[in-house]
Amino acid sequence: MAKESIKARERKREKLVDQYAERRKALKETGDYLALQKLPKNASPVRLHNRCKLTGRPKGYMRLFGISRINFREMAVKGLIPGVKKASW
Repeated sequence: MAKESIKARERKREKLVDQYAERRKALKETGDYLALQKLPKNASPVRLHNRCKLTGRPKGYMRLFGISRINFREMAVKGLIPGVKKASW
């Protein structure tokens, strides 16, 4: 389980990216890279990191479901994810 401060930091970055998205796009189109550098570092979408929505785990993230592989497996075995079942052959 990730620390709450780390999850909060990631949410803060997401808000900043959304807030500055239009401004970044306009500055890139005009080629004004000096003004682009003056924006906050955390306003860059590159600094975002995918994390599990349930635990905040940064590794083993499955984009399609938005959760880590560990939570995905537990939920799939319990039948909590529609359309997913354990493979057997």
